[in-house]
Amino acid sequence: MKSSTVGIIEMIAAMLISGTIGYFVVMSELPIFNVVFLRCILGAITLLALCWAMGLVKPSFFTKRFVMLGVISGVTVVTNWVLLFSAFSKASITIATVTYHTQPFMLVALGALFLGEKLTIQKLFWLGVAFVGMIFVVQARQGGDNGGTDYLLGIAMSLGAAFLYAITVILVKQLKGSPPQLVALVHVSVGTILLAPLANWAVQPETTMQWTSVLALGLLCTTIMYIIMYDAFQKLSTSLTGALSFVYPVAAIVVDYLAFDRQLATGQWIGSAAILVAACAMTLGWKLPFFTQKPKAV
Repeated sequence: MKSSTVGIIEMIAAMLISGTIGYFVVMSELPIFNVVFLRCILGAITLLALCWAMGLVKPSFFTKRFVMLGVISGVTVVTNWVLLFSAFSKASITIATVTYHTQPFMLVALGALFLGEKLTIQKLFWLGVAFVGMIFVVQARQGGDNGGTDYLLGIAMSLGAAFLYAITVILVKQLKGSPPQLVALVHVSVGTILLAPLANWAVQPETTMQWTSVLALGLLCTTIMYIIMYDAFQKLSTSLTGALSFVYPVAAIVVDYLAFDRQLATGQWIGSAAILVAACAMTLGWKLPFFTQKPKAV
């Protein structure tokens, strides 16, 4: 089997696993700080074993720059998890995940501000499409538990999570050349330390379903997912990696429907589709003919 074929299979598998995160968070029935803490500590233990086996736990890797950027990006990515996981119970797994995928636009904005990247008319157009989609999502509130203030708070949390993820990407880009498994280990280690005093120790997993959900988040959705996803990154082009990443929100939508029979309103479907199409177009660099300048005849 070709290396690229293996990479495609690995990337799809990683994104399908990502799509189950919301389900396991909800089924754990634990406070969010507890969920993220348990995910971090389980991920830290297994990633430490992996990095040790790969010979990555060496003083030479832990430069001042690596530690500083690793810790800061660890804080942003863990806070991102707290916000996103909190949004699942307020705006539904589907809406939270779709809203979270506004991150490409935030990356573009941050890239323009801090990395000197240009904002083209094409990018501004897709940003506008996503913005319109967001308006549809915000206005099309569901009734019952997902309506009103909680619904809007869930969307706000998802947007906050997306922004923090974009910051994390910018920071991690500065660690180019560092083993990604080691970066992931630093992130979950920071999360373990950061959330230990915030977790409610009086509340622990009790049922089989709660323990299964916690173990799935820590082992399946963190360690295993990181391993196969990072391996896929090394086998695939950036464009193909970006395209396959959109398996994640689709998987989350399917899981949300099958597990909780979540029915979206028409406006939510329209808004979600607009956001995902725009984000995909931004990621893959789709060109619109009416924005493409034709060379003048000489």
